[in-house]
Amino acid sequence: MKNAANFIIVTVAIITTLVMGKGILIPFVFALIFWFFTREIRKTIYKLPFAKRFIPYWLSNILVFTIIILFFGFISEIITNSITNLTTSYSKYEPNVEKIITNLGSYFHIDIFKSIKSVVGDFDYGSVLGDVANGISSLLGDTFMIVIYALFIFLEESSLKVKLTKMFTSKENYNQLQEMLGKIEFSISNYLRLKTYVSLLTGVLSYIILIMVGIDSAPFWAFLIFLLNYIPTIGSLVGTVFPAVFSLIQFGEFTPFLIVLIAVGAIQVIVGNVIEPKLFGKSLNLSPLVTILALAIWGQIWGITGMILSVPITVIMMIIFAQFDKTKSVSIMLSESGNIDQFSKKVTK
Repeated sequence: MKNAANFIIVTVAIITTLVMGKGILIPFVFALIFWFFTREIRKTIYKLPFAKRFIPYWLSNILVFTIIILFFGFISEIITNSITNLTTSYSKYEPNVEKIITNLGSYFHIDIFKSIKSVVGDFDYGSVLGDVANGISSLLGDTFMIVIYALFIFLEESSLKVKLTKMFTSKENYNQLQEMLGKIEFSISNYLRLKTYVSLLTGVLSYIILIMVGIDSAPFWAFLIFLLNYIPTIGSLVGTVFPAVFSLIQFGEFTPFLIVLIAVGAIQVIVGNVIEPKLFGKSLNLSPLVTILALAIWGQIWGITGMILSVPITVIMMIIFAQFDKTKSVSIMLSESGNIDQFSKKVTK
Protein backbone atom coordinates (compact mmCIF):
# COMPACT_ATOMS: atom_id res chain seq x y z
CA MET A 1 0.00 0.00 0.00
CA LYS A 2 2.85 2.33 0.91
CA ASN A 3 4.67 1.56 -2.35
CA ALA A 4 1.51 2.32 -4.35
CA ALA A 5 1.08 5.65 -2.56
CA ASN A 6 4.72 6.55 -3.18
CA PHE A 7 4.34 5.62 -6.86
CA ILE A 8 1.28 7.87 -7.24
CA ILE A 9 3.00 10.77 -5.47
CA VAL A 10 6.14 10.46 -7.60
CA THR A 11 4.10 10.15 -10.82
CA VAL A 12 2.03 13.24 -10.03
CA ALA A 13 5.19 15.17 -9.12
CA ILE A 14 6.89 14.19 -12.39
CA ILE A 15 3.86 15.08 -14.55
CA THR A 16 3.44 18.41 -12.73
CA THR A 17 7.11 19.21 -13.28
CA LEU A 18 6.86 18.32 -16.97
CA VAL A 19 3.78 20.49 -17.47
CA MET A 20 4.83 23.46 -15.36
CA GLY A 21 8.44 23.44 -16.54
CA LYS A 22 7.87 22.77 -20.25
CA GLY A 23 9.07 26.27 -21.16
CA ILE A 24 12.52 25.27 -19.86
CA LEU A 25 12.49 21.52 -20.48
CA ILE A 26 11.39 21.53 -24.15
CA PRO A 27 14.23 23.80 -25.37
CA PHE A 28 16.67 21.75 -23.28
CA VAL A 29 15.47 18.46 -24.80
CA PHE A 30 15.82 19.92 -28.30
CA ALA A 31 19.29 21.14 -27.35
CA LEU A 32 20.19 17.55 -26.46
CA ILE A 33 18.87 16.43 -29.85
CA PHE A 34 20.90 19.24 -31.42
CA TRP A 35 23.94 17.81 -29.61
CA PHE A 36 23.16 14.29 -30.87
CA PHE A 37 22.99 15.57 -34.45
CA THR A 38 26.27 17.42 -34.00
CA ARG A 39 28.02 14.31 -32.70
CA GLU A 40 26.72 12.32 -35.69
CA ILE A 41 27.96 14.93 -38.17
CA ARG A 42 31.29 15.09 -36.34
CA LYS A 43 31.66 11.30 -36.56
CA THR A 44 30.95 11.52 -40.30
CA ILE A 45 33.64 14.20 -40.72
CA TYR A 46 36.23 12.05 -38.94
CA LYS A 47 35.52 9.13 -41.24
CA LEU A 48 37.31 11.10 -43.95
CA PRO A 49 40.94 9.91 -44.25
CA PHE A 50 42.51 13.36 -43.79
CA ALA A 51 40.13 14.69 -41.11
CA LYS A 52 41.82 13.33 -37.98
CA ARG A 53 45.17 14.69 -39.08
CA PHE A 54 44.18 18.20 -40.19
CA ILE A 55 40.95 18.97 -38.28
CA PRO A 56 41.35 19.24 -34.50
CA TYR A 57 38.48 18.28 -32.20
CA TRP A 58 37.62 21.85 -31.20
CA LEU A 59 37.56 23.02 -34.83
CA SER A 60 35.18 20.22 -35.85
CA ASN A 61 32.78 21.35 -33.13
CA ILE A 62 32.86 24.93 -34.38
CA LEU A 63 32.37 23.85 -38.01
CA VAL A 64 29.44 21.57 -37.24
CA PHE A 65 27.83 24.07 -34.87
CA THR A 66 28.12 26.82 -37.50
CA ILE A 67 26.66 24.60 -40.25
CA ILE A 68 23.63 23.72 -38.13
CA ILE A 69 23.06 27.35 -37.10
CA LEU A 70 23.19 28.47 -40.74
CA PHE A 71 20.77 25.69 -41.66
CA PHE A 72 18.33 26.77 -38.93
CA GLY A 73 18.61 30.36 -40.12
CA PHE A 74 17.92 29.34 -43.72
CA ILE A 75 14.87 27.28 -42.73
CA SER A 76 13.58 30.06 -40.45
CA GLU A 77 13.83 32.57 -43.31
CA ILE A 78 11.87 30.30 -45.67
CA ILE A 79 9.15 29.60 -43.12
CA THR A 80 8.83 33.24 -42.07
CA ASN A 81 8.50 34.40 -45.70
CA SER A 82 5.96 31.70 -46.47
CA ILE A 83 3.82 32.60 -43.45
CA THR A 84 4.01 36.29 -44.40
CA ASN A 85 2.89 35.53 -47.96
CA LEU A 86 -0.01 33.39 -46.74
CA THR A 87 -1.07 36.07 -44.26
CA THR A 88 -1.04 38.89 -46.82
CA SER A 89 -2.81 36.93 -49.56
CA TYR A 90 -5.51 35.16 -47.54
CA SER A 91 -8.30 37.41 -48.83
CA LYS A 92 -8.04 36.03 -52.38
CA TYR A 93 -8.95 32.55 -51.11
CA GLU A 94 -12.35 33.61 -49.67
CA PRO A 95 -14.23 33.46 -53.01
CA ASN A 96 -12.91 29.92 -53.52
CA VAL A 97 -14.27 28.83 -50.15
CA GLU A 98 -17.64 30.29 -51.07
CA LYS A 99 -17.49 28.47 -54.40
CA ILE A 100 -16.66 25.13 -52.78
CA ILE A 101 -19.54 25.36 -50.31
CA THR A 102 -21.97 26.40 -53.03
CA ASN A 103 -20.94 23.49 -55.26
CA LEU A 104 -21.20 21.01 -52.40
CA GLY A 105 -24.60 22.39 -51.44
CA SER A 106 -25.93 22.08 -55.00
CA TYR A 107 -24.49 18.58 -55.36
CA PHE A 108 -25.86 17.10 -52.13
CA HIS A 109 -29.00 19.30 -51.96
CA ILE A 110 -28.64 19.67 -48.20
CA ASP A 111 -29.70 22.90 -46.46
CA ILE A 112 -27.08 22.44 -43.77
CA PHE A 113 -24.50 23.92 -46.16
CA LYS A 114 -26.22 27.27 -45.72
CA SER A 115 -25.26 27.17 -42.07
CA ILE A 116 -21.72 26.11 -42.96
CA LYS A 117 -21.51 28.97 -45.43
CA SER A 118 -22.61 31.50 -42.81
CA VAL A 119 -20.02 30.17 -40.35
CA VAL A 120 -17.22 30.21 -42.90
CA GLY A 121 -18.29 33.63 -44.09
CA ASP A 122 -17.67 35.03 -40.59
CA PHE A 123 -14.41 33.13 -40.28
CA ASP A 124 -11.36 35.39 -40.11
CA TYR A 125 -8.71 33.61 -42.16
CA GLY A 126 -6.23 36.39 -41.52
CA SER A 127 -6.60 35.89 -37.78
CA VAL A 128 -5.92 32.16 -38.10
CA LEU A 129 -2.86 32.70 -40.27
CA GLY A 130 -1.75 35.40 -37.86
CA ASP A 131 -1.93 32.87 -35.03
CA VAL A 132 0.20 30.52 -37.10
CA ALA A 133 2.71 33.32 -37.66
CA ASN A 134 2.81 33.98 -33.91
CA GLY A 135 3.43 30.29 -33.33
CA ILE A 136 6.34 30.36 -35.75
CA SER A 137 7.74 33.44 -34.02
CA SER A 138 7.49 31.65 -30.69
CA LEU A 139 9.33 28.69 -32.19
CA LEU A 140 12.09 30.97 -33.46
CA GLY A 141 12.35 32.43 -29.96
CA ASP A 142 12.78 28.90 -28.58
CA THR A 143 15.44 28.30 -31.23
CA PHE A 144 17.59 30.98 -29.59
CA MET A 145 17.29 29.23 -26.23
CA ILE A 146 18.00 25.87 -27.88
CA VAL A 147 21.22 27.24 -29.35
CA ILE A 148 22.27 28.69 -25.97
CA TYR A 149 21.58 25.39 -24.17
CA ALA A 150 23.40 23.44 -26.88
CA LEU A 151 26.43 25.74 -26.61
CA PHE A 152 26.74 25.09 -22.89
CA ILE A 153 26.27 21.35 -23.44
CA PHE A 154 29.25 21.50 -25.82
CA LEU A 155 31.26 23.34 -23.19
CA GLU A 156 30.27 20.79 -20.54
CA GLU A 157 31.01 17.77 -22.74
CA SER A 158 34.77 17.82 -22.17
CA SER A 159 34.49 17.85 -18.37
CA LEU A 160 31.59 15.38 -18.07
CA LYS A 161 33.83 12.30 -18.26
CA VAL A 162 36.02 13.65 -15.44
CA LYS A 163 32.97 14.33 -13.27
CA LEU A 164 31.54 10.85 -13.84
CA THR A 165 34.89 9.29 -12.97
CA LYS A 166 34.96 11.11 -9.64
CA MET A 167 31.31 10.30 -8.90
CA PHE A 168 31.85 6.52 -9.13
CA THR A 169 34.51 5.03 -6.88
CA SER A 170 33.88 1.60 -8.40
CA LYS A 171 35.37 1.25 -11.87
CA GLU A 172 32.86 -1.52 -12.65
CA ASN A 173 29.87 0.72 -11.92
CA TYR A 174 31.44 3.51 -13.95
CA ASN A 175 31.97 1.22 -16.94
CA GLN A 176 28.40 -0.06 -16.68
CA LEU A 177 27.07 3.51 -16.61
CA GLN A 178 29.19 4.34 -19.64
CA GLU A 179 27.77 1.30 -21.40
CA MET A 180 24.19 2.33 -20.64
CA LEU A 181 24.82 5.89 -21.83
CA GLY A 182 26.42 4.46 -24.97
CA LYS A 183 23.32 2.37 -25.67
CA ILE A 184 21.05 5.38 -25.19
CA GLU A 185 23.21 7.51 -27.48
CA PHE A 186 23.39 4.81 -30.15
CA SER A 187 19.62 4.12 -30.15
CA ILE A 188 18.59 7.78 -30.15
CA SER A 189 21.23 8.86 -32.68
CA ASN A 190 20.29 5.96 -34.94
CA TYR A 191 16.59 6.83 -34.70
CA LEU A 192 17.10 10.55 -35.29
CA ARG A 193 19.48 10.00 -38.21
CA LEU A 194 17.29 7.49 -40.04
CA LYS A 195 14.06 9.35 -39.26
CA THR A 196 15.60 12.56 -40.60
CA TYR A 197 16.60 10.79 -43.83
CA VAL A 198 13.08 9.38 -44.24
CA SER A 199 11.38 12.69 -43.37
CA LEU A 200 13.68 14.61 -45.70
CA LEU A 201 12.94 12.21 -48.55
CA THR A 202 9.21 12.55 -47.91
CA GLY A 203 9.44 16.35 -47.75
CA VAL A 204 11.49 16.68 -50.94
CA LEU A 205 9.25 14.35 -52.99
CA SER A 206 6.14 16.12 -51.65
CA TYR A 207 7.68 19.49 -52.52
CA ILE A 208 8.10 18.36 -56.14
CA ILE A 209 4.42 17.38 -56.28
CA LEU A 210 3.29 20.67 -54.70
CA ILE A 211 5.42 22.70 -57.16
CA MET A 212 3.99 20.76 -60.12
CA VAL A 213 0.43 21.41 -58.92
CA GLY A 214 1.23 25.08 -58.25
CA ILE A 215 0.51 25.26 -54.53
CA ASP A 216 1.31 28.62 -52.95
CA SER A 217 4.12 28.65 -50.36
CA ALA A 218 5.19 25.11 -51.30
CA PRO A 219 8.39 25.31 -49.16
CA PHE A 220 6.27 25.88 -46.05
CA TRP A 221 4.01 22.88 -46.72
CA ALA A 222 7.01 20.69 -47.59
CA PHE A 223 8.70 21.68 -44.32
CA LEU A 224 5.45 20.98 -42.46
CA ILE A 225 5.32 17.50 -44.02
CA PHE A 226 8.98 16.96 -43.06
CA LEU A 227 8.33 18.03 -39.45
CA LEU A 228 5.07 16.11 -39.00
CA ASN A 229 6.71 12.95 -40.30
CA TYR A 230 8.53 12.70 -36.94
CA ILE A 231 5.12 12.10 -35.32
CA PRO A 232 4.31 8.36 -35.57
CA THR A 233 1.24 7.37 -37.65
CA ILE A 234 -0.81 10.55 -37.17
CA GLY A 235 1.88 12.89 -38.49
CA SER A 236 1.92 11.43 -42.00
CA LEU A 237 -1.88 11.60 -42.18
CA VAL A 238 -2.02 15.25 -41.07
CA GLY A 239 0.93 16.10 -43.32
CA THR A 240 -1.06 14.80 -46.29
CA VAL A 241 -4.43 16.35 -45.46
CA PHE A 242 -3.20 19.88 -44.67
CA PRO A 243 -1.70 20.76 -48.10
CA ALA A 244 -4.53 18.91 -49.86
CA VAL A 245 -7.18 21.00 -48.09
CA PHE A 246 -5.19 24.16 -48.76
CA SER A 247 -5.07 23.31 -52.48
CA LEU A 248 -8.86 23.03 -52.38
CA ILE A 249 -9.08 26.48 -50.80
CA GLN A 250 -6.51 27.97 -53.16
CA PHE A 251 -7.98 26.74 -56.45
CA GLY A 252 -11.62 26.22 -55.48
CA GLU A 253 -11.60 22.96 -57.44
CA PHE A 254 -11.44 19.31 -56.49
CA THR A 255 -8.91 18.22 -59.14
CA PRO A 256 -5.81 19.77 -57.47
CA PHE A 257 -7.13 18.53 -54.12
CA LEU A 258 -7.33 14.95 -55.37
CA ILE A 259 -3.92 15.15 -57.08
CA VAL A 260 -2.21 16.37 -53.90
CA LEU A 261 -4.14 13.96 -51.68
CA ILE A 262 -3.35 10.91 -53.83
CA ALA A 263 0.23 11.82 -54.81
CA VAL A 264 1.44 12.97 -51.39
CA GLY A 265 -0.49 10.14 -49.74
CA ALA A 266 1.21 7.63 -52.05
CA ILE A 267 4.62 9.06 -51.11
CA GLN A 268 3.77 8.74 -47.41
CA VAL A 269 2.60 5.13 -47.86
CA ILE A 270 5.61 4.02 -49.93
CA VAL A 271 8.21 5.74 -47.74
CA GLY A 272 6.49 4.80 -44.48
CA ASN A 273 5.68 1.18 -45.30
CA VAL A 274 8.48 0.15 -47.68
CA ILE A 275 11.57 2.32 -47.25
CA GLU A 276 11.35 3.15 -43.53
CA PRO A 277 10.98 -0.47 -42.27
CA LYS A 278 14.02 -1.51 -44.35
CA LEU A 279 16.09 1.28 -42.82
CA PHE A 280 14.95 0.82 -39.22
CA GLY A 281 14.44 -2.94 -39.12
CA LYS A 282 13.95 -3.99 -35.50
CA SER A 283 16.58 -1.62 -34.11
CA LEU A 284 14.20 0.25 -31.82
CA ASN A 285 12.27 -2.85 -30.69
CA LEU A 286 9.39 -0.63 -29.54
CA SER A 287 5.85 -1.97 -29.32
CA PRO A 288 3.42 -0.34 -31.81
CA LEU A 289 0.77 -0.09 -29.07
CA VAL A 290 3.28 1.58 -26.74
CA THR A 291 4.20 3.96 -29.58
CA ILE A 292 0.59 5.10 -29.95
CA LEU A 293 0.08 5.40 -26.19
CA ALA A 294 3.32 7.38 -25.84
CA LEU A 295 2.14 9.62 -28.67
CA ALA A 296 -1.13 10.34 -26.85
CA ILE A 297 0.42 10.80 -23.41
CA TRP A 298 3.27 13.07 -24.45
CA GLY A 299 0.89 14.93 -26.76
CA GLN A 300 -1.26 15.75 -23.74
CA ILE A 301 1.76 16.87 -21.71
CA TRP A 302 3.75 18.85 -24.29
CA GLY A 303 1.41 19.14 -27.29
CA ILE A 304 2.86 18.77 -30.80
CA THR A 305 6.38 18.92 -29.39
CA GLY A 306 5.60 15.99 -27.11
CA MET A 307 4.33 13.98 -30.07
CA ILE A 308 7.57 14.58 -31.96
CA LEU A 309 9.65 13.58 -28.94
CA SER A 310 7.46 10.65 -27.83
CA VAL A 311 9.49 7.89 -29.52
CA PRO A 312 12.99 9.04 -28.42
CA ILE A 313 11.79 9.55 -24.83
CA THR A 314 10.13 6.12 -24.72
CA VAL A 315 13.24 4.41 -26.11
CA ILE A 316 15.37 6.08 -23.42
CA MET A 317 12.92 4.88 -20.75
CA MET A 318 13.03 1.33 -22.13
CA ILE A 319 16.84 1.25 -22.08
CA ILE A 320 17.07 2.64 -18.54
CA PHE A 321 14.37 0.31 -17.16
CA ALA A 322 16.22 -2.65 -18.65
CA GLN A 323 19.24 -1.96 -16.43
CA PHE A 324 17.55 -2.75 -13.11
CA ASP A 325 15.88 -5.94 -11.88
CA LYS A 326 12.90 -4.10 -10.35
CA THR A 327 12.02 -2.28 -13.58
CA LYS A 328 13.11 -4.86 -16.16
CA SER A 329 9.52 -6.12 -16.51
CA VAL A 330 8.44 -2.60 -17.53
CA SER A 331 11.10 -2.56 -20.24
CA ILE A 332 9.86 -5.94 -21.51
CA MET A 333 6.31 -4.58 -21.77
CA LEU A 334 7.52 -1.53 -23.68
CA SER A 335 9.42 -3.66 -26.20
CA GLU A 336 7.91 -5.19 -29.32
CA SER A 337 9.29 -8.73 -29.02
CA GLY A 338 9.95 -8.93 -25.28
CA ASN A 339 13.63 -9.48 -26.00
CA ILE A 340 15.69 -6.79 -24.26
CA ASP A 341 19.02 -8.62 -24.18
CA GLN A 342 20.66 -5.82 -26.16
CA PHE A 343 19.61 -3.36 -23.44
CA SER A 344 19.74 -5.35 -20.20
CA LYS A 345 23.02 -4.88 -18.41
CA LYS A 346 23.01 -4.53 -14.68
CA VAL A 347 24.27 -1.26 -13.29
CA THR A 348 24.12 -2.31 -9.68
CA LYS A 349 23.94 -5.65 -7.96
